[in-house]
Amino acid sequence: MYTIKSYMFPQSLEAAYELLSRDPKNNVILGGCCWLKMGRRRLRTAIDLTQLGLDRIEVRDGWVEIGACATLRQMETAPELAGRFGGLLSRCVAHIVGVQFRNCATVGGSVYSRFGFSDVTAALLALDATVVLYRQGEIPLADFMAMPIHFDDILVKVRVRDDGRTAAYESLRRSTTDLPLLAVGVSRLDDEWIVSVGARPASARRSAEAAACLAAGGTPEEAGEAAARELTFGTDLRAGADYRREMTKVLVRRAAEACGKGGEQA
Repeated sequence: MYTIKSYMFPQSLEAAYELLSRDPKNNVILGGCCWLKMGRRRLRTAIDLTQLGLDRIEVRDGWVEIGACATLRQMETAPELAGRFGGLLSRCVAHIVGVQFRNCATVGGSVYSRFGFSDVTAALLALDATVVLYRQGEIPLADFMAMPIHFDDILVKVRVRDDGRTAAYESLRRSTTDLPLLAVGVSRLDDEWIVSVGARPASARRSAEAAACLAAGGTPEEAGEAAARELTFGTDLRAGADYRREMTKVLVRRAAEACGKGGEQA
């Protein structure tokens, strides 16, 4: 069990960042607390962001914006997301643990920590999303995922351009509410494709070779082969590396077909 010396509700992002910057190693940003690892840890200051209005999901100025404190359940049920990107953002969270958990776990916790098992990051990568950080500003999610993990900034929101992109999401689980042992997102905007693979079990990454294959007229099967060849895979308690590699071929093919590649869907 972790213990907290002081629990703060800052009234502005400026105040929250000031608290965090005093001691990033022992002060921690909190949203729903679902992703805070249990263990014998003493936290000097817990910085609760829930009073800063960061729980909104909005569509404005050609962008879909998801606040860092929006819950996974909000993503699942928001009407602003259900009709966009093939419903990818709603579907990608529908099997995460259970409704009670999704009512607490936040988008910010999923994205900022860059967990390998995250459905959310795999889906957002496929949509060419950006993250808005308090200190560092707006950064492409793909770049953010590749950065070293330092908890010295505050994730404010995630942004996705509302460009009419077609998208599909596929995941593989041992049971409905289990964490994914593999997750794939694919999107298409005209002749531009994006392919992302997560739960490898490392954090989600794009496959440039699979995207290039589809853009050049390759088949979904060939794109799956390209992703499996390009990306690295590991072994954990849920699945082996070879199994993940083989199933990447299947999930990429299915997602690409769902986006209209191969004539299965207009």
